[in-house]
Amino acid sequence: MDELVTPLCRRLGITAPVVQAPIGSAASPELAAAVSGAGGLGMLALTWATADQARDRIRRLRGLTDRPFGVNLVLDFPVAENLAVCLDEGVPVVSTFWGDPAEVHGAIRATGAVHFHTVGAVSEARRAAEAGVDVLVVQGWEAGGHVRGQVGTMALVPRVVDEVDPLPVVAAGGIADGRGLAAALTLGAQAGWLGTRFVAAVEAGSHAEYRRSVLAAEAEDAVYTRCFDGGWPDAPHRALRNTTLDRWAAAGSPASPHRPGEGDVLATDADGRDHLRYGDMIPVPGMTGRLDELAHYAGQSVGGIHEVAPAADIVAALVRDATSALRRFAVS
Repeated sequence: MDELVTPLCRRLGITAPVVQAPIGSAASPELAAAVSGAGGLGMLALTWATADQARDRIRRLRGLTDRPFGVNLVLDFPVAENLAVCLDEGVPVVSTFWGDPAEVHGAIRATGAVHFHTVGAVSEARRAAEAGVDVLVVQGWEAGGHVRGQVGTMALVPRVVDEVDPLPVVAAGGIADGRGLAAALTLGAQAGWLGTRFVAAVEAGSHAEYRRSVLAAEAEDAVYTRCFDGGWPDAPHRALRNTTLDRWAAAGSPASPHRPGEGDVLATDADGRDHLRYGDMIPVPGMTGRLDELAHYAGQSVGGIHEVAPAADIVAALVRDATSALRRFAVS
């Protein structure tokens, strides 16, 4: 494993160049703790949590591992209260997305936390670097969930690496196995950022229906769309093709409120909250209803995911297979 320990790994105190992406409600404290415990960096998604929920999840995670971890906040939403909670709790890594990182960087830097920011273009990377962020997450177009840019990982990562050197870069989008991680490191990234692969982790807060769709999907089923925009308008995303997406596309992809089945309640969660057809909520444990018609976010790497596995096994396989791939490359 030491072969893959990058300068960023040493800075963060991790032993594997693997970051578990903050996959919304599926990013449970149990998942983040398992990834961190295996040597990677586990992440919580706290944008839509209340301040009390954010504090509780951070403390639950800390009760499960003493390893470094991170939290993610989307700057398109009011996050000041949750950021304050994260900083008060001494979170070691704060990741931001979709907004101006300069607005929060001073507060993050003042506590000694490491500030990650996700970008989808070279120009955006340049601005984030000028704002003082510590690490850039460079997200290629093939990523799952909400997608920032229009350029693929293979083309974007080396351009950003060259532009912002010596600022560390983490590659996101299209990575689901050790070969993808090895490719990211070869491109100049110091870690890989994986979301879709961890949706199918034992500890993830993803419903069995969501996991089944991930295991059955091919790359072509992961569609770049604006279909599931409830709760986060004007934010393109990549999700698996399903009845909701197909009906909307067949109708000409109309805007709200003119979409087929607009306002349909498809599911109810364990707390009794209803979830609508075009909402941005994923299927989670305890949810009932037509879960196959909800948003199932996934990237184009989905075709290479064939089993649900413990997060620690996923991290170990990533490291083992990346090491093997890099050794083959060195020999050849």
